Amino acid sequence: MQNTDGKSALGLDANVAAGLAYLPICAVNLIMSIIIIVTDKTNKLARFSAFQSLLLIGFLIVGYVAGIAVIGVGAAANVGVLAILGFLIYLATFLIFLVLTVICCIQGFMGKIFKIPVIGNMADNWSN
Repeated sequence: MQNTDGKSALGLDANVAAGLAYLPICAVNLIMSIIIIVTDKTNKLARFSAFQSLLLIGFLIVGYVAGIAVIGVGAAANVGVLAILGFLIYLATFLIFLVLTVICCIQGFMGKIFKIPVIGNMADNWSN
């Protein structure tokens, strides 16, 4: 499973498959990540990128749900500060996701493995 260059199971170069795993246009990242995980068992770069991309999408979903929940509680309790806090959580989640996705997408297309601090180790363990 240490094949980091050559072709992926989809017939793409490893760096193209890794970059497409992060591309957030029209859910390409979600679709490509699932396809890579299911079909490619030997390419470390593509599998790592697919797992890390899925974990990054999970972070986005959890952050959005937390932000919406805090906004809802703040609106129900008629506490404006809590609603603003929820909006800031929502906005911070989106900005963190956007920055990390751009960095990972560029690194993936360059053929490099870039580990996001918390979820990178999980993706590394799962990609082996």
